Amino acid sequence: MQPKKNDQELIILFERYLDSERQYSHLTIRAYRDDLEQFEHFLQTTGKKIPFTKVEPFDVEVFLSELHDQGDGTNTVARKVSALSSFYNFLVNNRLSTENPFRYVQIKRQQPRLPRFFYDQELNKLFATAKQNPKPELAERDTALLEVLYGTGIRVSECVNLTLRQIDLDNNMMLVHGKGNKDRYLPFGRYAHEAIETFVNHGRQTLMQKTHQDHDYLMVDYQGLPLTARGIEYALNQVMKRSGLHSSIHPHMLRHSFATQMLNNGADLRTVQELLGHSNLATTQIYTHVTKEKLLQNYQQFFKRD
Repeated sequence: MQPKKNDQELIILFERYLDSERQYSHLTIRAYRDDLEQFEHFLQTTGKKIPFTKVEPFDVEVFLSELHDQGDGTNTVARKVSALSSFYNFLVNNRLSTENPFRYVQIKRQQPRLPRFFYDQELNKLFATAKQNPKPELAERDTALLEVLYGTGIRVSECVNLTLRQIDLDNNMMLVHGKGNKDRYLPFGRYAHEAIETFVNHGRQTLMQKTHQDHDYLMVDYQGLPLTARGIEYALNQVMKRSGLHSSIHPHMLRHSFATQMLNNGADLRTVQELLGHSNLATTQIYTHVTKEKLLQNYQQFFKRD
């Protein structure tokens, strides 16, 4: 084994591994750190005060019991176990620890919740509301934001990092840098084209000039600075509030709506998998459950029994 390192040093090494080799996003790495720090806090407050490298299976059992007592759901516990098991695998593979105490822990996840998506009437209301923003530059920005997220199904992180150079308006294609540093080309339609072109030529310039910004990111905030993931959520929540729809919104719902529309209109799973940037087809298959409304429509149309 290598010279002993304290817990924080081990966490930092693991974070570097996730960043450089696994190429995880900053948000994902932050989630791993939160789980590790929670486990570290548990180890230091149980009376034993042991480091990561001294953990035994019994300590893991006590930790899982505490998670249950504090009300963590099955999926949450499963996620934390997965993160901690990955951490210990990293330590063992790099000879920083002798064993993985989470190796034999198995938490059966609950059935995944069906993804929440927007119906056509809701989408129409959102798009109409975005265009009614009293500030024209923000109306153009919000419209472009909705059209890009819904029209391509990209992730929020991918939208945040989207630059002008990645968008080809002549061919209605965009280059998206996805998870794991995997690139993919995505087509977009006429509505997204018009929204992007209008925003780039007018509203974006107005916002950029407010604080004399000079960068290549497509989406910007009211000061012309690159729009963050939280900024996107805030902008969409403002549209939702003005729309009068009695619902909550998360940017991922537009991605769910895109996938649902594709499958409802006859796209095959492999195509949707490629468009969404899923590495595993099983991840895409959850969207087949939300197309049951389409099955019901077809049943009522073609099964004519009075």
